[in-house]
Amino acid sequence: MTSLLSLQQITKAYPGVLANDAVDFAVERGEIHALLGENGAGKSTLMKVLSGLTKPDSGQIIWKDQAATIPSPQASKALGIGMVHQHFALFDGMSVGENIALGLGTQFGATQRDQIIDMSEKYGLPLDPDALVFTLSAGEKQRIEIVRALLGEPELLILDEPTSVLTPQEADSLFSTLRLLRDEGRGLVFISHKLNEVRALCKRATILRGGKVVATCNPAEKTAEEIAEMMIGTRPVPTAKAAQKLGETALDVRDLVTNDLRIPALSVRRGEIVGVAGVAGNGQEALYAYLAGEELAPSADVVRLNGVAAGRFGPSERRSLGSAFVPEERLGHAAVPDFSLIDNTLLSNLGTDGFQSRGLINWQLTREHAVEVCDGYDVRHAGVTGRAGSLSGGNLQKFIVGRELIKRPEVLIVNQPTWGVDMGSAINIRDQLKALAEAGSAVLVISQDLDELFELADTLCVLNHGHLSASQPTSAWTAETLGVAMTGDVNREVAA
Repeated sequence: MTSLLSLQQITKAYPGVLANDAVDFAVERGEIHALLGENGAGKSTLMKVLSGLTKPDSGQIIWKDQAATIPSPQASKALGIGMVHQHFALFDGMSVGENIALGLGTQFGATQRDQIIDMSEKYGLPLDPDALVFTLSAGEKQRIEIVRALLGEPELLILDEPTSVLTPQEADSLFSTLRLLRDEGRGLVFISHKLNEVRALCKRATILRGGKVVATCNPAEKTAEEIAEMMIGTRPVPTAKAAQKLGETALDVRDLVTNDLRIPALSVRRGEIVGVAGVAGNGQEALYAYLAGEELAPSADVVRLNGVAAGRFGPSERRSLGSAFVPEERLGHAAVPDFSLIDNTLLSNLGTDGFQSRGLINWQLTREHAVEVCDGYDVRHAGVTGRAGSLSGGNLQKFIVGRELIKRPEVLIVNQPTWGVDMGSAINIRDQLKALAEAGSAVLVISQDLDELFELADTLCVLNHGHLSASQPTSAWTAETLGVAMTGDVNREVAA
């Protein structure tokens, strides 16, 4: 293999955080190189150096055997480096095609529309170039990022958690594309917390912990547990689910019929975790919006919370009934990027006991709550007064989930709970969801991660083109039958 990229002794510090500590990292032509580490280990910072988004404090970049500087994203692209970011760099009010053209520095027209369609079909990542981005799910937005990067014909392609919102079938299609790019002599950097994917795809991995390189290995020669131990220093072990102690129905949805959804029945009892499986773009966002009160149901009794007809209540009123909500999109929906962690803690606590009284905000309690969330969920940060947008994707996810779980809500609606978090943090979040249900809360988990659903859910149902199947005990499903139901005729597959 011929050398393509070498990073030598790269160091980058932020206030209170040494993100990269003398990191050495190299990628050869014709290889898919995994970059691994827990949330906050320094992976994203290192890739921001490569993509021209941040300047290292010291160290050297060698590109094709020549010393290089990368002062901007434009300079990175000019060298032949493309990146698929974990946080989507998209304008919601523009179309798919306009976003892709803007990223490539071109004009969107008929020729580029055809290129987008051809590229997306070739890679099994279907896109409508004329669709407005704000109407799309996180999975569909991820497809835009991937197709846009590939249209730039990069020699080195960096993928930061590219499969976090893809189904197994979509991920397999993407892997075929990555292997083709590898065989063409390109270099690829693959960042993922899905270690079995890394083991199947990569022959070399560099592992970061605390900003330092702690190991290199061939992932195929290690178990996922061995790799995780190198990443976090210990071997994570999930907590087994306790026996169910079901109580009364706490969340009950009946005959929710809209332009986007057809939900004949969906209920969650106290002490129960119900999972909703589905391919991205099949109505998950709409379902979440109606359950959280961001969209109002046709009538009040369509959604009942603890026996109260709440279908016409907004999010604050539903929270007052003991509910909590975790949306799929971290930045802009669950958190305001330019607000501090303290301010973001307050967002979902306004009007609740202790946080606000007679119009006055209890800032001391809000700060304590933010600190408690960060400590309890191992959120790596430079201080709770820092911007939410400064956190890595995984750390922001831990903060958002922890902010809601720490309230011990009676009803929790969570969409993609472990998106972008490392194995140890994912186990912690799932353990906390189990503990919440065991304490008597009703938990609804919307997820595209089938392993996650099988681990958590007592009962499962499938959302397909906005239609929700009947719930069945998780033991009645297999990965195969669930996968088919997610992509086929729900009623036919469930009946079968």
